[in-house]
Amino acid sequence: MIALRQLDLQRGTQPLFEAAELTLYPGQKAGIVGANGTGKSSLFKLLLGELGPDRGEVSLAGGLRIAHMAQEVESLERSILDYVLDGDRELRATQAALDTARERDEAHREAELHGRLEALDGYSAPSRAARLLVGLGFTQADLDRPLSAFSGGWRMRVNLAQTLFRPSDLLLLDEPTNHLDLDALLWLEQWLTRYPGTLLLISHDRDFLDAVCDHIVHVEQRRLTLYSGNYTTFERTRAEKLAQQQAEAAKQQARREEIERFVARFRAKATKARQAQSRLKMLERMETIAVAHVDSPFHFTLPAADKTSHPLLVLDEAQLGYAEPLLRDVKLTLLPGQRIGLLGPNGAGKSTLIKSLTGALPLIAGKRVPGEHLAVGYFAQHQLEGLDLKATPFLHVQRLSPTASEQAIRNFLGGFGFRGDDVFGEVGRFSGGEKARLALALVAWQKPNLLLLDEPTNHLDLEMREALTEALAGFEGTVIVVSHDRHLLRATVDEFWRVADGTVAPFDGDLDDYRAWLKSRLEDERRENRADKAGDGAVADRKTQRRAAAALREKLRPLKRERDRVEKRMTEAQSRLATLEDALGDPDIYTDASRKAELTDLLARQGELKGEVETLEQAWLEAEEALEALESELASEGA
Repeated sequence: MIALRQLDLQRGTQPLFEAAELTLYPGQKAGIVGANGTGKSSLFKLLLGELGPDRGEVSLAGGLRIAHMAQEVESLERSILDYVLDGDRELRATQAALDTARERDEAHREAELHGRLEALDGYSAPSRAARLLVGLGFTQADLDRPLSAFSGGWRMRVNLAQTLFRPSDLLLLDEPTNHLDLDALLWLEQWLTRYPGTLLLISHDRDFLDAVCDHIVHVEQRRLTLYSGNYTTFERTRAEKLAQQQAEAAKQQARREEIERFVARFRAKATKARQAQSRLKMLERMETIAVAHVDSPFHFTLPAADKTSHPLLVLDEAQLGYAEPLLRDVKLTLLPGQRIGLLGPNGAGKSTLIKSLTGALPLIAGKRVPGEHLAVGYFAQHQLEGLDLKATPFLHVQRLSPTASEQAIRNFLGGFGFRGDDVFGEVGRFSGGEKARLALALVAWQKPNLLLLDEPTNHLDLEMREALTEALAGFEGTVIVVSHDRHLLRATVDEFWRVADGTVAPFDGDLDDYRAWLKSRLEDERRENRADKAGDGAVADRKTQRRAAAALREKLRPLKRERDRVEKRMTEAQSRLATLEDALGDPDIYTDASRKAELTDLLARQGELKGEVETLEQAWLEAEEALEALESELASEGA
């Protein structure tokens, strides 16, 4: 059990907790949420014994094994597999003692240590560590490479793997998804749901918290409040509490009416239909989240350029990459108002595609044809490194628009959380979240009509993510986004493109379909690896079969959707026909001369509906037969 009783904690002159109370029981998985600077990371330091309370008590069960993910990793020459294995100190100590016993020819001691190694599951340790690394995006070829060969983000993945490998009863994870792509995030999500110990998780990813956590600890006003359920349940419960006392209901209603007016105005216009749909998505969630975020310090819009082009940008027969093409024969046309999410395995080329669209990465071959009025806004993590650390947020904006008034710049930066003297603070002293907010503000200030976002939510807290999601839904230009934040993707994009196997193509499905596709792909790869290890000489044939099976699965999805669509229309037509025939069953309609016109109309509509039903029945039969034929073919491929 973990218990904090009447706990006070102050860092410097800032009080973080006052008379805080919290009790957690073994096996609970709790997400820690709250604004930046409220003490979430300090809570972890209290549990680790790195900080002591100013008053009160921190009580942990005796013998509790704690695994905690450090935020920095040394650049070592040790292989990443060995680095992960080092996480189990008892295992490493036993292995070292066994080596010593062998050198001294101590047979009895050696036998004893072999038994100890068996109890620690030490013989499977290398394969368990390798599975963690592969799940987090590394390849088998990477496992023997030194830690120093990887960038900072990849080293953090290795650090996460070591933390997960370490035997623990309590797992403390502080923003573990920051350096992950969507594929690795989905894998981690599944791993954590199976973790048998107690989990405390600091995260700003609402879908991740929903999937993993059964409790939420909210850090607010120097208190710790425990809520049962996942993040969505917490948000709803908190909103209900706040709704009883807050006076912002009118503000929320005004915002709803503004969105509804936009939807009503633009729903019928082809160029605005997608934006209208995005706002409808917002409305679906707005009642449950608006009150919960009413005290957010972030409120901003993303204005689009006054002029646009049709098309905005074209890539024709493009080869994308660096020395060698990573993506081949890319043909795409970006139109005003498109809202696209990029999906694909790690390393498949999503960031390469975005850099090529900006023009920063020249094409190896093919054509990039920008529209006359193309104005690109590009956000990527490396842009945080490009900020002038000696300058202020105000100066960054002023450099872009020297003639802008001080008040206009202040008002704009205020929406991104820079208020008062903050606008004149030195960027070098900012946190990662503050730098990310400033980089987004600089993109927004330039009023693009093509917005390219590569993992824009890294380092952003929940309130800023919600504000960004709302602003993106209101952006009237074209959006292409790579993100592991599924809430942001669902609320702001209307279609997905999959970047995989050297190609870029529309993905006919949603995020759940992508998860299923990814799972199927991984299972195919595992079968292939097993066959390879067994010395199967037909690996190439298996690859061919896997590709063929994958292609068939891709064909199945649209067929199923078409079958279901036709079936729905057929059911509706049959229902209308049944209603009409009930009306024709009234004997008075045939004898009452005043109803002759009505009878003629009903008979004409009956003929039309019968024809429509017959057509739909035929279409349904054809779709069902095509689906059965493909399913049979897929079964014969062994998929």
